[in-house]
Amino acid sequence: MREALGEFEQLVLLAIMHLDGEVYGVPIVDEIERRTGRAVAPAAVYVTLRRLEEKGLLSSKMSTPTAERGGKARRCVKVTKAGIDSLREARQVLDSMWKGLDPGLRSNR
Repeated sequence: MREALGEFEQLVLLAIMHLDGEVYGVPIVDEIERRTGRAVAPAAVYVTLRRLEEKGLLSSKMSTPTAERGGKARRCVKVTKAGIDSLREARQVLDSMWKGLDPGLRSNR
């Protein structure tokens, strides 16, 4: 079993997968905010992207420079097979913990 993914790491990986392809930070922030209703600090996403890449769960490359960015390129990321495997594992762990519980009827014991 590999190191468990944190909740925000999962949100970032899932946002990238929803955006389907090589994407950069701003659309990832927007996707998380749109789907969760939470405000997301762009810096938190960039730090998480770097950490996920170090873990081998993302790969990145620089895009072609664009005039709209003053000739600067963007760092685009995509989820690796290891990232997909980690997401599946995280979901299986949570599904296992939820099994047999009805969150609408159970109260604190």
